[in-house]
Amino acid sequence: MACMKLGSKSEMFYLYGQSWLCSTGLPSDILIEIGDTSFHLHKFPLISRSKELETLMKGISSEHEKSVLELNDLPGGAKAFLLVAKFCYGVKMELSASNVVGLRCAAEYLQMTENYGEGNLIMQTENFLNHVFGYWTDTLDALKTCEEVLPFAEELHIVSRSINSLVLKVADQSLVNLPVSSGQSVVQSPEDAEVWNGISLTPKTSGEDWWLDDVSSLSLPLYKRFIQGASVRNMRPKRIAGSLVYYAKKHIPLLGSQTSSQNGNSSSFKSSLSTPSEADQRNLIQEIVELLPNEKGIAPTKFLLGCLRTAMALYASSSCCSSLEKRIGSQLDEADLEDLLIPNIGYSMETVHDVDCVQRMLDHFMIVEHDLIDITSNDTEEERRIVGSSQPLSPMAKVANLIDSYLAEVAPDVNVKLPKFQSLASVIPDHVRTLDDGLYRAIDIYLKTHHWLTDSEKEQICRIMNCQKLSLEASTHAAQNERLPLRVVVQVLFFEQLKLRTSVAGWFFASSDNVENSQHLNANLPLIRNDGNTPQNPVVAFDNMKERVAELEKEYLRMKQDLEKMMKSKGSWNLLLKKLGCKLVPKPSNANVAESCRKSKISPATAAQMEEKAVEVK
Repeated sequence: MACMKLGSKSEMFYLYGQSWLCSTGLPSDILIEIGDTSFHLHKFPLISRSKELETLMKGISSEHEKSVLELNDLPGGAKAFLLVAKFCYGVKMELSASNVVGLRCAAEYLQMTENYGEGNLIMQTENFLNHVFGYWTDTLDALKTCEEVLPFAEELHIVSRSINSLVLKVADQSLVNLPVSSGQSVVQSPEDAEVWNGISLTPKTSGEDWWLDDVSSLSLPLYKRFIQGASVRNMRPKRIAGSLVYYAKKHIPLLGSQTSSQNGNSSSFKSSLSTPSEADQRNLIQEIVELLPNEKGIAPTKFLLGCLRTAMALYASSSCCSSLEKRIGSQLDEADLEDLLIPNIGYSMETVHDVDCVQRMLDHFMIVEHDLIDITSNDTEEERRIVGSSQPLSPMAKVANLIDSYLAEVAPDVNVKLPKFQSLASVIPDHVRTLDDGLYRAIDIYLKTHHWLTDSEKEQICRIMNCQKLSLEASTHAAQNERLPLRVVVQVLFFEQLKLRTSVAGWFFASSDNVENSQHLNANLPLIRNDGNTPQNPVVAFDNMKERVAELEKEYLRMKQDLEKMMKSKGSWNLLLKKLGCKLVPKPSNANVAESCRKSKISPATAAQMEEKAVEVK
């Protein structure tokens, strides 16, 4: 810690009860009272250094042997005046970062200028303050003491100078110096600081986040001034947001408990700080949200969701919650399901989880992403489905998976109404989902819990699902699902039949081409090479394809039989199919499959017509 010694005389002040006495051998002629503390002093040493004391003592009546003067408005109080008295008497005293601010304000209040003695207290404290501003820790300590004399410290620009010094050091680490040891004396000239006492003053920091913990020790008003100063100095928004996140986790216990698994310092936060009231926490989180930069992605989504949950628990202002919802919505693709399960703590508490809040965040995400969605989005998703999972999902696809999982979590809640469930599921465009398995799972859970829904309502909720986008496992489950409307089951089976025919046609043409163009075998390795990567006979490959087609036909027949079991009679089954406008083709014998396919040569156009028919059925 930086310090400076003033005066040369030995200590002559001693405390007796609540009174400070001066052992000069002369009786005191002035009694100065500051609060509960009194000082028995002499007029001459005081008026020779202070214009204000000289003026006040002239106005005191001399009726009593000892004049009495009250200085209750003195900044710094009795603690600062004791140092003033020592300075006036020339007694040794030590300036430090922890007392210089109060002493500087007291000197200004008492008008201890150079007109009342060369090297007066104003000049001495001002010089030492400039020396303190050269050191990170000392500047931080000086700034904290400004709160005790805040109006005077503001007038003397000590607060602004301290904050400016801290911001400059955060921006440029080379300006950060080690604090000076309190056990040494400090020269009064800052020019000698770099070679002071033979010690090389080098930067004490490393990394970009070295300053977070130090700054988090400031009170909210001073910390807010620091963040505002950093913004004015064009500090990177990412660093500002990092400081705000650290400060919030340290001073808001409710938030710290939610993020303890991501922050190893949260336990030390709780042990080192007293728990603030809910009103203080509410005010703090509102200020933090207001100070956050507006740029997208500068604060972790997990932290923002924790802030939203805490803000709701503390009944923060609607503007605070709305701001958090918009921030989260803009980066919803980075959210985790567990953080999205926000308890409903509203006055109605209709549902267990706050579905309306998630709906608002999802709506904002769609608004933000709207400009990024172009006419090629459909083709992009189709290409991604063909390529597989080798390419990363788009933000929209991530949100689709997230919302499907969220719907599955809230579906067991009997208080989640059908319009609310359907509204949340319908926000994501159909082309975004490559598979609707997650959505099917959520719908199945909802139908299981809300078993009282009518057939019309069941069909209504199933319309948000695209039966063509169900995987084989999901389709098999749906074909045997008694909770689904019969129309939906028929659609699932129809589309599986369509996929089967298309696959058979595609595989047949590929095998036929291989037989007719055996000179191009190397161009079709997946079809005509075995596991050992050695060429196969085209006839053998074709026989293998015949076996595969037979297996697919058997699978189709099994699914058809499962559906027929659900019907009461053959007549009602045919009647239903006629109403739906579809017709099942009877199974050909295995021996004639390849030959009939070769003769018919199913064309891609036929497959397209079948697909159009499937859409009409849906």
